[in-house]
Amino acid sequence: MRAIEAKTFSGYGGLRQIELPKPQPTEDRVLVRVTAAGVTPLDHTILSGGHPRAKAPLVLGNEGAGIIEEAGSSGLAVGDRVMFTGPYGVAEPGAWQDSLLVRPEHLAPVPDAIDDVVAASLPVAYLTAQITLSLAEFKSGMTVLAPGIGGSVGNATYQLARAQGAVKVISTAGSAAKAAKARALGFEDVIDLTTEGLTDGIRRIMAGRGVDIVVESIGGTVTSAALSSLGLGGVLITLGYSGGRKTTIDVTDLIWKRARMAGFSLFAQSPTTIASAWRDIIPLIVSGSVKPIVERVYPFGEASEALRHLIEDRPFGKVVLAR
Repeated sequence: MRAIEAKTFSGYGGLRQIELPKPQPTEDRVLVRVTAAGVTPLDHTILSGGHPRAKAPLVLGNEGAGIIEEAGSSGLAVGDRVMFTGPYGVAEPGAWQDSLLVRPEHLAPVPDAIDDVVAASLPVAYLTAQITLSLAEFKSGMTVLAPGIGGSVGNATYQLARAQGAVKVISTAGSAAKAAKARALGFEDVIDLTTEGLTDGIRRIMAGRGVDIVVESIGGTVTSAALSSLGLGGVLITLGYSGGRKTTIDVTDLIWKRARMAGFSLFAQSPTTIASAWRDIIPLIVSGSVKPIVERVYPFGEASEALRHLIEDRPFGKVVLAR
């Protein structure tokens, strides 16, 4: 069985293609033939030695899609199309291999209207976006800030909030080209950070008011600027740090606005929470109200270049590995 393994956590050069024995089904696992796998910033964090739970050597890949090969006692059917995320590619072998043992509670069915490449791009970004909106007590008619329109979580949050009745959704672009791309794709109220600061952009778009919810997946100075953009009683949920692990905040943004700030980890969510989120997400995608964006598809053998492209070129949309 082919696998893409990080022999060492030493950057892109630490990845290698190897042959491994095919996993054998167990009572509590389903064997999935992986047809496509997402490439995420988490893969880069691990490959850079930045995640305490990950130990080399390790097959990377935190999300994927495929076909059930062996269902065991799960009650699922051989041949069913599924997508998944979980501890894979972090605390145990991940999706960058031909077949993977997955816990049944981590699987979601893939409707016929969604192909495998799109399915592999969904679990991390869309579950994160939907669950964080729920934790922030999102309701139709609210305003939402989701920085990073070209990133997977920022884009998913923007689309899900808009499709579920947000009166206004705001995002950011780190370049004029990304801002133009966003406009061409129909994303309104995207702040071009090369010409305008986040705080000024929010003030302009919101006519001096703050937003109800911020789902912040970038970190660094974006976190502090996003916090200052909250309105009275607003909620900020932070979950990423590609822009930096440290920030400085003005505590009066919390105190005077009676605001709330919380961290989020997808790994910590219960199977019930995950299943509920999928029930909200999948109909929106099938109906076309939400349109996931896959920027580029690479063969599995080019995983190193796919990850480099994601991190260094910062594309607009997801990067996926496929058979």
